[in-house]
Amino acid sequence: MRSGAAAEAALAAVRTAARGAPVRPVGEESGSALRFLAAAIGARAVVEIGTGCGGSGIWLLRGMDPEGILTTVDVDPVCQEAAREAYRTAGFSPNRTRLIRGTALEVLPRLTDGAYDMVFADAAKTEYPDYLRAALRLLRPGGVVLFHGAADAAPDGPLSATDADAAAVRETARAVREDETLVPLMLPVGGGLLAAIRGGDARG
Repeated sequence: MRSGAAAEAALAAVRTAARGAPVRPVGEESGSALRFLAAAIGARAVVEIGTGCGGSGIWLLRGMDPEGILTTVDVDPVCQEAAREAYRTAGFSPNRTRLIRGTALEVLPRLTDGAYDMVFADAAKTEYPDYLRAALRLLRPGGVVLFHGAADAAPDGPLSATDADAAAVRETARAVREDETLVPLMLPVGGGLLAAIRGGDARG
């Protein structure tokens, strides 16, 4: 674990950096949930889809095993450089993070099947159904997949996002509910955090 003071300083810097970027960092409630879940499963290998400026990555790293590695994917080099600096400010060694620049749907197929404890998605909501399919391949049995900003998953949820975003989030939530190998949960934090534990059936 890193000192709370260093992490708080880094998160404050992330919030400042995000003011000039096309991203919004996760709030404290969502971040605390990420940290808790990463700690609860003893996560050693996590995939993050959507690096942003590093806020969610800091929360995840704080909960992960001290030797765990965060693999984070984003298309924006400016955001990734801000994230790299945020991780350093928070006190995490560079070997704890692997930043991959590229679109998630091009990068995820290159990652190893069944090698990850957690997949966290906070990127293009229209691609959430594709991220779910990728996560089911990447996660080990007992691994957790999480989707940020999932308040639109409820049939009567607020349509604060575009119709395409809301439809994709609802499709993802429906797929999670209908998959008998998954144990789903909607956490009412931030903009909604859709979570699911992957069961023991092997996936091809």
